Amino acid sequence: MSGRFRLALSAFSATLLASGALLPLVETSRWVLQAAFMLAVQSGVGALARRMRLARILTVSLQVLVTLLTLTAAFAREHALFGVLPGPQAVQRLAGLLSAGADDVGRYAIPAPATDGIRLMLIGGVLLIGLAVDVLAVTLRAAASAGLPLLALYSVAAGLSDGGAGWFWFLLAASGYLLLLLAEGRDRLSRWGRVFGGVSRTSGGLAAGLEGPGHGPAPVRTGRRIGVVALGVALVVPAALPALDGGLLDGAGGGSGSGSGGGTISAVNPLVSLQNNLNQPENREVMSYRTNSGSPQDFYLRIQALDQFSGGEWRPSTRRLSDVPDRLPQPAGLGGDVAVTEIRTNISASRSYQQTYLPLPYPASEVDVRGRWRYEPEGRTLVGDDGQTTRGARYEVSSLVVEPTAAQLAASREPPSDLAREYTRVPPSLPDVVEETAERVTGGADDDYERAVRLQDWFASEGGFRYDTTVTSGTGTAAIERFLKDREGFCVHFSFSMAAMARTLGIPARVAVGFTPGTVQADGSVSVGLRDAHAWPELYFEGVGWTRFEPTPSRGSTPAYTRPDAPSADPSAPALPTDGASTAPTAAPSTSESCPAQMRRQGECGASPVPGALDSAGPGTPAGTVALWVLGSLLVLTLPLAPMLWRLRARGRRLGSSGGRTAADAADRVMAAWREVTDTAWDHGIAPDESQTPRKAAARIVRLGGLDEPAAAAVHRVAGAVEQVLYAPGPGAVSVPAEDVLAVRAGLRAPAGRWGRLRATLAPRSAVRVIWAAAERRAELAGRWSARAGRVRWAARSRRPSRQRG
Repeated sequence: MSGRFRLALSAFSATLLASGALLPLVETSRWVLQAAFMLAVQSGVGALARRMRLARILTVSLQVLVTLLTLTAAFAREHALFGVLPGPQAVQRLAGLLSAGADDVGRYAIPAPATDGIRLMLIGGVLLIGLAVDVLAVTLRAAASAGLPLLALYSVAAGLSDGGAGWFWFLLAASGYLLLLLAEGRDRLSRWGRVFGGVSRTSGGLAAGLEGPGHGPAPVRTGRRIGVVALGVALVVPAALPALDGGLLDGAGGGSGSGSGGGTISAVNPLVSLQNNLNQPENREVMSYRTNSGSPQDFYLRIQALDQFSGGEWRPSTRRLSDVPDRLPQPAGLGGDVAVTEIRTNISASRSYQQTYLPLPYPASEVDVRGRWRYEPEGRTLVGDDGQTTRGARYEVSSLVVEPTAAQLAASREPPSDLAREYTRVPPSLPDVVEETAERVTGGADDDYERAVRLQDWFASEGGFRYDTTVTSGTGTAAIERFLKDREGFCVHFSFSMAAMARTLGIPARVAVGFTPGTVQADGSVSVGLRDAHAWPELYFEGVGWTRFEPTPSRGSTPAYTRPDAPSADPSAPALPTDGASTAPTAAPSTSESCPAQMRRQGECGASPVPGALDSAGPGTPAGTVALWVLGSLLVLTLPLAPMLWRLRARGRRLGSSGGRTAADAADRVMAAWREVTDTAWDHGIAPDESQTPRKAAARIVRLGGLDEPAAAAVHRVAGAVEQVLYAPGPGAVSVPAEDVLAVRAGLRAPAGRWGRLRATLAPRSAVRVIWAAAERRAELAGRWSARAGRVRWAARSRRPSRQRG
């Protein structure tokens, strides 16, 4: 088996093993067989092209072409010419599948269903990584660099799986990389013939030290041992290192599901970059609507409910989707004795607003919308399917205006045990001060309704809280504790803290995300902008259902059933949809003119962004741990640049030295300049030859480097100065201008080409002198230690009394 073929086989195996980390991401593993076949075709084409001794660029181009053809045949056969040649329709089909796959990745839980889009992303990613590994390890013979794409493949899998890509998959990926390195090492050693592994201690003597059939050479055996040790260290050391919660690879959703019910959804936290958007100077419109609601100030548009509190963040649960029914089911917990009015609303989303979840008034009863939408029953939300978003959507919604009285809320019964258990769960890391504060604020209350109202009033007015969008964001337990202490924050802090405190009191609670009513326009429509986005708590009362509360000061509107002496509402007849202009709503509180000018400048009067995922990592990470990780990251980033940095420092030291005016100092400067010339030539592929005189070495640099006349004259001047220092009886006044050394460097770089110059800059060959210097220093220290130990032993013997016979 030839060395190139062995390398190609190792590259194929390494990629296939690393792709195993992707298996936990989808429900079925059949896609990996298809990926393995297509990867084998890709590698085989590369091996055949190298066998024919084609140029490297042609080999890579053939592999890219074959990869594109196989992907077209697998995913866009009906749109391709002759079933394999990608035309415009096939390219459009592949692009559509990639877009749908990207949406599916953010929509479904792990393991996700193997949709066509997800399969294309998985197989295409494996083929792309396989091509990079094959090019680096086999075509360019740089197997060590091939570890970077393999690491990228594993890292993506680990990040998406939220910990699913555990040590076993890491072991597979690392083993594949080690096999690749060993194959390259064996190939390099084989070019030197049979490898001497030392004199055998068994029979055979010197002959047994040579590599024979069935026996690996000593360097290969040593490499195996080093690889196994390094792999063991990589598995064991992370267990001793500090961990950071909520890191870059922290998943946005969890859960699983299977079956034919439409798959599960693991939604991304809809509070992304909320704080940044709160301070945006422009309040761009995201949607407009017309409604016949008689209480427009309470017309909140709800996107999603966050009902899982892990301690690090609030997030939505994994839920199963179904088809959208003609009429949505009765809201959970809503009794027949509560006043309900049905209203109709027409909503138009802006084309610049793209959201997977459809904004709806809660609770919606009917939704008439075009497109691919699915229904999530628990949160009563509609979710886009197969790339469907709200962009430019126009839809009509029937919804219920639930108007409970204070007496009905106070008389609510115990919630179902399953619901209470799920929605009153708090993490063990929740500080005791949260529950203690909740009990203190609600002390003396007779029922859960009164406790909820007291919490709302304490946050909104009585507790001394201040609305401030510049406060450090966070939704975890540490952020809640800090918020209760500092008493300043924005809607996220108020809603999440009230929901957590309600749960400690045994009241089922969750957090809703959406929009406040918006601003009325002259034509009777209502405009909803970026700053109208909002978060609020929803508490469950049996007989009424999920009920909105508003603890955030200067935002939204306080529900009528939580205000003192709230009048009892009588049921009214359902409202009929109108064809003309709907009842004009009043201006939303988010743009209240009564807000002081200073609060408006600070963004405290209705500033809120489009929802998205908030940084969930609270400030609880110790500063020392953060500093340790920052230093480690800087070290990892700096190591690849170490040769270049050392080379720059050495050049500056050699050419910038001007101290000392004696003849010896001048001679040192000349020799430093000559060393810089030879190292520069070495960086550009001309290895130094210490056996040649400076004049012959200069001629060799001129010949091999293809120097032009000015650069050749400069290198000869430097060589002449070196000969004068080395061979003249007296050095005299000798010097080498730095301009000559720089002229030689420019002459070497000119014909080197872009890649040659890049290699000479980023990975200079002369940087190996650092290793040589370290080895010499180690040998010197070892010699000194041996000499010192010898003197100690001699002194001990000299002090030992001699034995004489009498």
